[in-house]
Amino acid sequence: MMPAQNGNTFLPEEDMLNTILNELKRTVREYTTATTESSCPDVRSMFTTLTSETLKMQGEMYQLIEQNKQYPSAVPHAMKSDVQKQLQEIQKNNQKTREFTGQKTAGLGAYSHAPNVPEHRPNVPAQ
Repeated sequence: MMPAQNGNTFLPEEDMLNTILNELKRTVREYTTATTESSCPDVRSMFTTLTSETLKMQGEMYQLIEQNKQYPSAVPHAMKSDVQKQLQEIQKNNQKTREFTGQKTAGLGAYSHAPNVPEHRPNVPAQ
């Protein structure tokens, strides 16, 4: 930590750890947004990796804070059956979304609409 001029630390350790935890959470949100808005597969992959790495760091920071008994309040543990039920519902919704999207986009090819002008001849002769 950064010492102040009078010898005290810049921030108490609890505040510093919570600030870092909050910044990691914010960063994950930003990376997730960037991932979903990326049209380039390489950029999307990069943000997916960054999101995963940041989530790992956030989890480690949370564990550190919890071990030091510095987390503001304990979070109740979820029942495994409740988590499984939620996961199954999410998976069903994802499947329905994929099916719906597939039905609506089938056969569209490279364009989502038919051209509104006839194809024209090139202006420049082929060389």
